[in-house]
Amino acid sequence: MSKPPSALEGLRVIEMGQLIAGPFAGKTLAEFGADVIKIEPPGAGDPLRNWRLIKEGTSVWWQVQSRNKRSVALDLRSAEGQDIARKLIREADVLIENFRPGTLEGWGMGYDVLSALNPGLIMLRISGYGQTGPYRDLPGFGAIGEAMGGLRHLTGETGRVPVRCGISIGDTLAALHGTIGILTALYHRKVNGGQGQVIDVALHEAVFNVMESLIPEYDAFGAVREAAGSALPGIAPSNAYRCSDGFVLIAGNGDSIFKRLMQVIGRDDLGGDEGLASNAGRAARVHELDAAIEQWTLARPVAQVLAVLGEARVPAGKVYTAKDIHQDPHYRARDMILRQATRDGYEVDVPGVVPKLLGTPGTVRSAAPRLGDDTDAVLRELGFSTQDIAALRGRKVVA
Repeated sequence: MSKPPSALEGLRVIEMGQLIAGPFAGKTLAEFGADVIKIEPPGAGDPLRNWRLIKEGTSVWWQVQSRNKRSVALDLRSAEGQDIARKLIREADVLIENFRPGTLEGWGMGYDVLSALNPGLIMLRISGYGQTGPYRDLPGFGAIGEAMGGLRHLTGETGRVPVRCGISIGDTLAALHGTIGILTALYHRKVNGGQGQVIDVALHEAVFNVMESLIPEYDAFGAVREAAGSALPGIAPSNAYRCSDGFVLIAGNGDSIFKRLMQVIGRDDLGGDEGLASNAGRAARVHELDAAIEQWTLARPVAQVLAVLGEARVPAGKVYTAKDIHQDPHYRARDMILRQATRDGYEVDVPGVVPKLLGTPGTVRSAAPRLGDDTDAVLRELGFSTQDIAALRGRKVVA
């Protein structure tokens, strides 16, 4: 039986981004078959190569973020490098960049120039504040986007210093919104006969887009949603509860689920209380309910709590660490932990591919490249000879 084609096979993507937001969008497209050519500065390359924990000279994060991509070491600050980039973009479907607004224009690669070369070009631009507006020229990282988007105000304990969620969620949300924009623009170009277009994603707007009812509640009621620790404000009971040896999260906020939960913990009096039959009543008495649930969980270990609640069909879960995820059979059964060979000579477990398309699944076709691994091959595809490439390398235009 022949292998089905990848969903994005034949799509050519040029990735100019660095670190997280732009490259995560490129990673997602590459996992579903797109040919992603990553342009990196000669010498150091993408700074992500040296972020967090390093093995054999390269970040293990890099092994995930850049798999399935091809690396071209090209000096975009040189006129020759910019000319080569324009040649690459002329043959591409998508360009991804996450520089400060105006950077590409300064290099002679604004969308007006690039679309004249390639009218079908779809250009994803991720920046702190977007390509327009009074803040467009300010530097912005994902953490700042999380703050401006409203997320940081809601993280942490009531009255304490706001905390981050532990990962670069602002960058990743921007990347996912950018990927949605790319796929939407590709559909429009193909089905509606449309031209290419710019997708303008601001980090804070991507965060703001997932902030649920934050603004309607303020506009309608003057309510400013505040940090609430592990609880879900206005939805009860839904919280983290102490056990004898750790914590469990319990979501007992559905009407029928709440009754089953109360039966399990021996509080049929609460389960049968008409005032607690709907969420509004439970939210008003959330502290009473949380105290009753934790009185029960405190006397039991996490494993027992999860077993009992699972039997009663009450949603509950352990707070997983990296070790828990790595050892969990469900992750393994769904191919969410994959053994990946690297070009540095070792193997490492990495996250699998999401989402799961059953007809054209995403795959890991190649390991993350070393800096400039594919410079020669890509330049040859553009028609450069071996002598041309050697001359460019001598002038430090490529590496």
